[in-house]
Order: sequence, then C-alpha cells, then structure tokens
Amino acid sequence: MSTSHPQHEWLLEGLDCANCADKVERGVALVPGVTDSKVNFMTTTLSFRVTAADEHDVLKNVKDKVQTLEPDITLLEKASGRQVSLDNDATVHTAVKEDALETAKSTDRSSRFKGLESKTKTTLVRLFFSLILLLSGMFIPLNEGLSLVLFIAAYLAAGYDVVWRAIKNILHGQLFDENFLMTIATFSAFYIQQYPEAVAVMVFYQIGEVFQDIAVTKSRRSISDLMDIRPDYANLVKGDTVDKVAPETVQAGDTILIRPGEKVPLDGEVIEGTSSMDTSVLTGESVPRSVKPGDTVLSGYINKNALLKLVVEKPFADSTVKKILDLVQNASGRKAPTEQFITKFARYYTPIVVIAAVMLAVIPPLLLPGATFNEWIYRASIFLVISCPCALVISIPVGFFGGIGSASRKGILVKGSNFLEALNDLKYIVVDKTGTLTKGKFELNEIKPANGFQEAQLLESAAYAEAYSTHPIADSIRERYDQTIQKDRITAVNEIPGHGIEAEISGERVLAGNARLMERFSIDYTKAQDSGTLVYVAVNETYMGHLLISDTIKEDSAEGIKKLKKSGIEHIIMLTGDSKKIGEDVAEKLGITEVYTELLPHEKVDALEDILSRKEKNERVAFVGDGINDTPVLARSDIGIAMGGLGSDAAIEAADVVIMDDKIPKIASALKVAKNTRGIVWQNIILALGIKAVFLILGAFGIATLWEAVFADVGVTVLAVLNAMRILNK
Repeated sequence: MSTSHPQHEWLLEGLDCANCADKVERGVALVPGVTDSKVNFMTTTLSFRVTAADEHDVLKNVKDKVQTLEPDITLLEKASGRQVSLDNDATVHTAVKEDALETAKSTDRSSRFKGLESKTKTTLVRLFFSLILLLSGMFIPLNEGLSLVLFIAAYLAAGYDVVWRAIKNILHGQLFDENFLMTIATFSAFYIQQYPEAVAVMVFYQIGEVFQDIAVTKSRRSISDLMDIRPDYANLVKGDTVDKVAPETVQAGDTILIRPGEKVPLDGEVIEGTSSMDTSVLTGESVPRSVKPGDTVLSGYINKNALLKLVVEKPFADSTVKKILDLVQNASGRKAPTEQFITKFARYYTPIVVIAAVMLAVIPPLLLPGATFNEWIYRASIFLVISCPCALVISIPVGFFGGIGSASRKGILVKGSNFLEALNDLKYIVVDKTGTLTKGKFELNEIKPANGFQEAQLLESAAYAEAYSTHPIADSIRERYDQTIQKDRITAVNEIPGHGIEAEISGERVLAGNARLMERFSIDYTKAQDSGTLVYVAVNETYMGHLLISDTIKEDSAEGIKKLKKSGIEHIIMLTGDSKKIGEDVAEKLGITEVYTELLPHEKVDALEDILSRKEKNERVAFVGDGINDTPVLARSDIGIAMGGLGSDAAIEAADVVIMDDKIPKIASALKVAKNTRGIVWQNIILALGIKAVFLILGAFGIATLWEAVFADVGVTVLAVLNAMRILNK
C-alpha cells in the first residue's frame, strides 16, 4: 500500500447490522478518490484511503455517503474518539496532545458499550408501551375504529424507526434489507386485516433485535476483555516528580515508573529495580518472568511485586502492545473465503426470496381454484420475514473474530480470518532449525589448533574476524574470547554469504568460516568429523585449526513435533544452513524424516518452491522461522509463522501468524483454534439455512405463521451469535 496516502479510520457508533456494514463498505468504495474501503463489523471501524488531491472534499463525500446509507450512525475518529468534524484547513479535526489522557479515557471500550445499553433501554420502554396498546386493542371492548387506532398507535410505537428507515432506503434505491422486508410484511398483514398479528410481529421482531444487539455487544465485550491490554496511563519521571500522562505523550529516552500491579505502558529497558512480570496477556504463559536492570520489558506486561524504573525505547505508536491491538482488531478485515461467500450469497439470496414472495402472492390466486389473495399475501409475508440473512452475515464474522481473540489469549497472533481458516488446510509444515527448533544460543565447546598454533592464537583470530558479525555463532566466539577487541586493528571485512568472513587484521588476512570457505581459497585444511557447527580458521593461507560450536534443541521441540503429527500434519520438513551431519542429527532426535541441509539463504526459497510444487490444489504449506533472516521464505509460503516473535518488528511484519512465546507446541494450539472456529462457523451456516428452509416451506404451504417466521429470523440469529461465542472458551 502506498505510504503517501495515509489510512483514515472512523468508528461507526451505532452499527449493529452486518448487512449495514457491508452496505457502507460498498458505498464508500464508490466515492471518487477513495480506495481500500473496509468496514470491520466486530470493531465497528471504517478504514479507507484517499488518493485524490482534494482530500477535504473526498472526506466530506465519505461522511455524507455514510450518513445517507445509515443516518443513525455517529461517526467518530478512532484516534481521538471525537465526532468527525471537517474544518477549513482540509484536515480531520483531531485531539490536541495536552488532552490526550482525557481522550484516551473517553474512547475506552466501556464508554462505547454504555451508548448501546442506553439505546436498548429506550427501545424496551417503547416496546412495553406498544404491548400495553396492543393488549388494550385486543381485550378492551371497543368499536372497530377505536381498536384500529390503538393497533396503529401500538405499531408505530414499536416500529416507527423500522418504517422510517425503510422509506429512506427506498428513496436511495436500497430495497432489500431487513427494514424493507419487515415493513412490507407487516403492511401486508394490515392489508388483510390481521391487525393484532401485524403489531405483534413488529413488537417481537424488535424484541428479537434487542436480544440480537445484546448478544453481539456481549461478544464484542468478551473479545475486548480478552485483549484488554491497552495501558491507560504512564508514570513519567521528571526530576523529583512523577506525572501521570497518556502513553502517547511519552517519547523514546524518557524515564517511566512502574508500580506493583500496574501495566507496563511502553517498551523499555529496566534501569532500576528487580521484579517479576506477568506476561500472560502477550504470551499466554502463566509462569512469571524475572527482570533486572539491563533487561528489556514489553508493553502489556504486568509488574507483580516491586517498583521498577524504565528507559523508554519506543514511542507508543511503535510499542508491542499497540501493534498487537492493531493486529487483532484489524484481523477480521481480511475476510476468510467462507465470509466472502456468505456476503455474496446474502446479496443474491434476499432479492431471490423477495421475488419468490411476490410470485407466491400473485400466481396461486390466479391459477388455483378457491385460492384468495388474502391467504397467499399472508404466506408471502412469511416468506419476506424469513428471508433476512442476518443469522449468517452476523454470526460468521463473530465466529472468526472470536477465534482470533481466543488465539490471542493463548499468545498466538493471527493476522486475518483468511489465515485462520487456511490453517485448516495445512498438510506441509516447513521448519527452520536455528532459533526455531533449537535455542539459537551457541556455545563454543572445543578449540582445536593445528600446524603449531596455540588455542589462544586461534581463538583471538576467530574473534577478531567475527568482530562485526551479528550471527549467534559470532556472539559465542566473542563471548568465549572475553577480551576487548581493538577494532582499529581490523582494516577490512568481507562477509561471503554461505561461506564465512574474510578480514584483514594487523596486516594479515584471516579467513573464518565453513569448509566451503577453505576450499574457495584453496586452504590445505583437515576436515573435522565432530557433530556441531565447525568454524575453520586460516591466516595468510595457513590453516590454524577449527572451533566446535554447538546449538541445543529446545526442551519443547520434540513435544511440538509430536503434537503437529497428531493434528494431522502429514509432512514436517526441516531446512537448515548447517552441515548434513548436524541437520540429520537434530531431525532424528525430533522425529523429522525429511531435511534439507547446507542451504544458502536463497536456496531455502528454492527448497520451499520444490515443496510447494508437491502439494495438491487445496493443500497449504506453512513455513516456520524466526521472522528476521527467513523473511523471503515466510513471504513465499502459503502461511508464514514467526517464532521468537516477542518484540520482533520483523516477525510481526513478515508473518501471517506470530507465536509470541517462541514455543513450537503453540502451532498445534493454533491449528486446534482454527478447527474449532471452522466447526462453529459451519454449525451456524447449517443452523441458519436449515431452519430458514424449513420455515420457508412451512410458510408456503400455510402451516407456519408470522410469529414463527419471526423466530426463524431473529431467534436463529441470536442462537447463532451465542453459539459463535463458544469459541472464546475453547
């Protein structure tokens, strides 16, 4: 996406209909100068980009379009929580920095839910008043005219908003929504003089809508509770004083104070104090993590038992907690194929059923002897009530969003519903070795000099050659050398990918790398047979000897591989740049039967291409790596899974799924969440379509009534939403 066109994000307060969300998304996409229009129903967020030069006019047109499509929606800026207001300098009005703390409080998720609760109470009062009028018209002995007045008053009290929205939508050319369907159905009941039933249907439809709103709100609140990791404030240290400020106002380099029981608001390094941290909100792990001066802590941790001082390393916009919140909240914007299918299905399904209802009302009375228009209009009204696809278009996004929230609670970030669904089709998992299956913490175990050189000489030459390398092997060599490296002695360094390093040190040429490096420079060396990573060293064309460096397998790697096999993964393949002997040794210990060894970085992509060529059409291949060195392979795979992603910007950017605590068994947990989510989504599809099909048939044959049709519509929606929420407990 172009960085020259920043993304605008507006909250659609009052959005309680998935059909309405789809309508707004499509409507805004048609505004000239707008691209990437998306509406996230679960977070009620409209996001879009403006590509035209006259941004102010385009934003105004977007605002007008939304208010035309959904007049009851209030537009708020997501960043500030304030109502969208376009001022004269062609920008959207935003909150000033000094007011940031109050703004953060005003946009707290609980305040948004309070608005919905107030609306629900108002609706219930109206419906109670409508029921009194309805019962009065049914049971108080009045003449026909007065009874009709009471029924009309009861109908308007219950459904005036439904009728008004239907009229406005018709004027804007939008026919096939739930307001239109209910209005036509109840008007038809009035036409055939079924007054009590017309009013009762509208009342119970509205009651059903209230329960539906409550269910959707509850699911949103439950998922928000799972991700309640956003810090409310930061304790900024200024000299001898401590000020409570909004995290957004703190800059990198500032010092903040974390008291026991408080959330860490920003990523930083501990400079004073020792404590234990509850990391469960990020990693899903209940075991506390001890921290001391020099350790890095991430935003979202909870300080358990001692006062800490931190130096902030990143502003809030770049902090771990902000990235996680953005990922989870925006994940459902990437729709799964099932969601996309249901959205398209709903667009055609409702008009088809409306046309069928018209035919049902008109054709039988013309063709069947004794058939009356009143009878068949009534049956057509049942068709109209049942045809609303709300159960499908609401419960399916709720199901996927719940699955993403459930995964997040386990320390697994899934970047989209599409990736969550794709996990069900995994048949191949390709795993990087270093840092994924092994700890990536190398230790220098043996120093074996040759040709009369001493251990100290060999170690010093290797340490100086690796002085500028960031590879873990280089770290282990420098750590063992444990002396100050005088970098002015190093006059040239040439890193040769897949081979090693050529350096000029105090006027001497030093080579440090693998056997291929020695062969490349025609060094007469002795090939070692040790099991581990070997670093051969030569100076001025003379072989000095080799270093043996070993990496250890993670404690949970074998368990993770075993769980993946139980989850139905048919092919687990390991890739490594290490020697054939080391790679096969690690693979054998973990029960991996296929391994690619001695791979250069670009050869890993070639190996993945080979694996991708084997899969069947509907199968998926995932690559599991550390998200930094393996970025090309992560990007090329069907699903990129980053291990060691805790705080790693590269991992979060490159991968589709991020395992926050670097544990291989969590991949099997992600597969389980994906399986449970798909199961619940398909339960809802079958439930909704099955019950609607039954009632459509019953209605066509005159067996079902309008009352039962309301249950088939709204009741099924509520049941489907409640069923979708079960994923949060799986």
